[in-house]
Amino acid sequence: MAESREASMTEDPAAGKAAGKAGKTAGKAESAARTGLGQGPGRLLVMLYGVFTVAAASRSIYQLIAQYQEAPLAYILSAVSAAVYAFITVSLVRGGEGARKAAIVCCALELLGVLTVGTWTLADPSAFPDQTVWSDYGMGYLFIPIFLPVTGLLWLRKARRG
Repeated sequence: MAESREASMTEDPAAGKAAGKAGKTAGKAESAARTGLGQGPGRLLVMLYGVFTVAAASRSIYQLIAQYQEAPLAYILSAVSAAVYAFITVSLVRGGEGARKAAIVCCALELLGVLTVGTWTLADPSAFPDQTVWSDYGMGYLFIPIFLPVTGLLWLRKARRG
């Protein structure tokens, strides 16, 4: 222990500063690469996905607890949509290429879900005694659920080039 203390005292202070600067520069570059998805217009996506996470989760939790017998499929689909929204929110905030790819997959699955559930609710309304977040293509949520994944996919595609 005494040897390591002596060695650190005899090290070149300039070399230590250079190593510290290199580490900070690498950290800043990694941080910039990781946070690019939630910056600029991506902040609006983060906010919207965050709001939809809370809205879908709170609605589905209440319905699953208090009204499960009335429309279990609808309430489970609302819970699934909340999980998808949460995952995309975290991916956008986290940033980085891996998170971007995961968010692309989730946005594509979300769009598929909205289109499937939206069409299903129009074709067979009796299958859903109560609304889901994605019912009628998100009509109960001002059609934002149909536009959100499209906007997310466009942003994530642009973020790859940027």
